[in-house]
Amino acid sequence: MTRTLLTAATLLASASIAATAAARPMTPEDVAKLESVGQIAVSPDGSRIAYTTAALPDVTEGEENGSFRQKLKVAFGPDDARQFLPDDISPSTVGFSPDGRMVSFLWEHDDDDHRAVWGIPVDGGAQRKLAEVEGADVRSYAWSPDGGTLYLLAAAEEDKDRKAESKDGFDAVVYEEEARLNRMFAARVGAEIDADPRAIAIPGYVSNFDIAPDNATAVVESAPTPNVDDSYTSKRVHIIDLASGEVRRVVQTPGKLGDVEISPDGARLSMIAGVDMNDPAATTLHFVDIETGDFFALNEGAAEAALDAEWMADGRLATVVHVGAQSLLRIYNADGSVGEEHDPGELILTDVEIGGGRMAVEAHAPSHPGELFVWSDGTFRRWTRHNPWLEDIDFGEQRTMTYTARDGQQVEGILIEPVGGPARGGSPLILDVHGGPEAHESNGWNTAYGAPGQVAAGQGYAVFLPNYRGSTGYGTAFSKQHQGRYTDPEFTDLVDAKRALVAEGIADADRVGVTGGSYGGYATAWSSTALSDEFATGVMFVGISNQISKFGTTDIPYEMYNVHSRAWPWDDWQKMLEVSPIYHVDKAETPLLILHGEDDTRVSPSQSYELYRSIKVRKPDVPVRLVLYPGEGHGNSKAAARYDYNLRMMEWFDTYLKTGDRDAEMPDPRPELRIEDGEEE
Repeated sequence: MTRTLLTAATLLASASIAATAAARPMTPEDVAKLESVGQIAVSPDGSRIAYTTAALPDVTEGEENGSFRQKLKVAFGPDDARQFLPDDISPSTVGFSPDGRMVSFLWEHDDDDHRAVWGIPVDGGAQRKLAEVEGADVRSYAWSPDGGTLYLLAAAEEDKDRKAESKDGFDAVVYEEEARLNRMFAARVGAEIDADPRAIAIPGYVSNFDIAPDNATAVVESAPTPNVDDSYTSKRVHIIDLASGEVRRVVQTPGKLGDVEISPDGARLSMIAGVDMNDPAATTLHFVDIETGDFFALNEGAAEAALDAEWMADGRLATVVHVGAQSLLRIYNADGSVGEEHDPGELILTDVEIGGGRMAVEAHAPSHPGELFVWSDGTFRRWTRHNPWLEDIDFGEQRTMTYTARDGQQVEGILIEPVGGPARGGSPLILDVHGGPEAHESNGWNTAYGAPGQVAAGQGYAVFLPNYRGSTGYGTAFSKQHQGRYTDPEFTDLVDAKRALVAEGIADADRVGVTGGSYGGYATAWSSTALSDEFATGVMFVGISNQISKFGTTDIPYEMYNVHSRAWPWDDWQKMLEVSPIYHVDKAETPLLILHGEDDTRVSPSQSYELYRSIKVRKPDVPVRLVLYPGEGHGNSKAAARYDYNLRMMEWFDTYLKTGDRDAEMPDPRPELRIEDGEEE
């Protein structure tokens, strides 16, 4: 018996060694092929769950470049799902018909020139078109409760005269004056497509809507114009009469608007919104009386962020709440009191959907991107398993870490240690700074084309994702701490994070770099100029370099004023200049890689041009490179641009951060592409 146990122990040890030997670090090529669960919908009887998966074309395997492609799948239980549509159909906005017999979705057929509503029977059969608006894309839709009507939100009618003029070369665009409003229609559902759907009057620019159980009322989210700034500052909930289009009432929320859901009895709304016009994000849950438009907050002032909500059949409300870097499922009673809370452990919940008494959530974790889970018997049971090859990856240990900033404020972040643990004397450290700053990092999946995460951990780096002041998830007061105080305390929090990680023996003080996009790009630019003595290198993406010219070139000036600057540039030109990285280029000694989409309207590419030119002229010996992505906006959407970004980022860090040599020669302008089964191009 002793011999048998000893043999078994030896075999187990051998298996463990073999498994360790087989593990490998994550690579940019792995990031390029990640697949995750997208939208989920539960059937009315709860017997099945429709969901989409999203993945980019794998350009590393020679697939044609493009944006995300989606697949429709239906799950019947754990590890029991099948694909419902051919690979060449990329559906969106998935739902079920009220009788549960059909999965509906938006899709543009090759024979059409616009997107329409399609459906496919759950018990077998081919997909067919259910409703359309001639000459226009359907942007969203909702079923009537009886299943006899599809309500369609469609793009504006085509301007044929303008189209003809454009063909003749008269294609001038009048900035912010030519955007056109969406339209709403009601289409009968039957054996034949309704060729003449009924138009419904709607107020302003409607971006989202739902139909009340009485089939007489619609709840629409509308802003005065399609301008992005209005979507942040002026979007409100309107209750409209479906027959006349009359606006019965407006829910006069003072701030940003998030998820809105109608209760099963049609008497109330759940609404996630800001508490005032200066609230950086919609994170507070409210109940709204549809009859009066009155509303009250359920979690105002709490150190958390409500993310998504769904009504249960008995009138309770299931809500995904993020508390700092973790998440929980909270059930509110009908009176707004908290009935239950459920801790999902390492899972980070992002979405909840309910049907037929079954509750499904989308969630990610440190070891995987978004997957489908079902709440059952007091636990979150995993139903899908994409990216099985992740089991072969050797992950760095990941955990939350709290440190004390110089003024005593506690700041939390997520630490990913190098695979095998930090090196003696500290490892090279990358601070990965999120944008917004009204966002937050969760202790879940943190690897993407612009997020070094486990790719960096596999190459010997530590990565820290700080939820610096301005972040959500810690209450509105915390997210407002940065307002009117650009760079301090926001970016001093980054320096304090560095010092805390050095003191813990995790980071090498001389080898700390920064990366981030948008506001994280601003953090990178500031760290590479004003704070250059603290940081060895930077990789800046779609970032801000001049707060004065940023105001004149962005599509969100009022949002900037309301929740960031709390002042206009002309209130104090010098103050606004002094919080601009270009003002501090004389201090710049940090090698900086700057990347930007050429079509970015949120942060104009001119912001990157300004910083690049300032460094090139004023500090010609400091390594700086500007990379532009044609056709990309405020974030890369195409597979090749994302893969290229990931390669460049890691090459830059390997050159200047891993070595600690600020004078090293810049990497080759073209990264080494590892595509088509290892062949180089």
